[in-house]
Amino acid sequence: MNAVNIAAFSAKAYDHDFLLQAANEYTRFCCYDVALNPVTASMAKGIQVVSAFVNDDLGRETLEVLANGGTELISLRCAGTNNVDLSAAKEFGLAVMNVPAYAPHAVAEHTIALMLALGRKLPRAYNRVRDGNFSLDGLLGFDFHGKTVGIIGGGKIGRLVGERLKAFGCQILVADPYNGEQCEKLGFTSVDLEDLYSQSDLISLHCPLLDSTRHLIDRQAIAKMKPGVMLINTSRGALIDTSAVLSALKEHHIGYLGLDVYEQEGSLFFEDHSTDIIQDDVFQRLITLPNVLVTGHQAYFSKGALSHISAITVTNIMEFILDKPLSNEVRLN
Repeated sequence: MNAVNIAAFSAKAYDHDFLLQAANEYTRFCCYDVALNPVTASMAKGIQVVSAFVNDDLGRETLEVLANGGTELISLRCAGTNNVDLSAAKEFGLAVMNVPAYAPHAVAEHTIALMLALGRKLPRAYNRVRDGNFSLDGLLGFDFHGKTVGIIGGGKIGRLVGERLKAFGCQILVADPYNGEQCEKLGFTSVDLEDLYSQSDLISLHCPLLDSTRHLIDRQAIAKMKPGVMLINTSRGALIDTSAVLSALKEHHIGYLGLDVYEQEGSLFFEDHSTDIIQDDVFQRLITLPNVLVTGHQAYFSKGALSHISAITVTNIMEFILDKPLSNEVRLN
């Protein structure tokens, strides 16, 4: 069998390195440091397999260009599929595979890191000490022990976050319509969203982005939360109505905000904009606030996670080219 060419989009130098390590004699990656969209899709003409990442445009127009160019498989290097028009993929005969539950430990650990950094004001303390200022004024933090943490989404990442915070002495509440029994076995309490909002000192989002969860955290949800609540999102940016959250921060209703994702991140994240004037006024206002910490979609970004993602990506592609059952195929419900 001849090697199959794979066009990998949104592939940075580090992606290229890990994909090459995972590749075998049947898989040959051509990595492009550009996002996949209706224009760049023409670069994959004649290539059977395309690999895409979390912010690539896999809407109808892109998929039509890929299908007309001979592509048969979309191999995602991520778990989320909210950027894929699965109906169009089915119509054009394109198989779609993902890497489910990728980097759960890395994302859970980054979630905890955001919480601790905010709760103990670590970014501010770091900058102050670098300036030779050892005053503790304005650095008063809080203990996590005894706090109530609400986790929205009790999948693998949510459960890992809960286990780690339980070790801190936190009470863990989980809102999840499907994983309640598994969560209760870990000593967590299953609740509905209303109770989670009203009882939690910290809220962490770990659910997928669906039509039903888009802007799950809106003005109405925020109004039900405790004043001074900490809100963390390492899942999908559009789970949060950012304008509503910004207003709540300015009104001191939300006391702390930690984000690794942002609903308009597609034009910002994974690129160097240090010499640009960022045009997103909401984002610019957010990052000026002292109780906000934003990282650029790096929660998954660890050596172990990239190795796992690349290995599963190659396994998915091998199943397809060997005409085996597609264990990680994503189908339209």
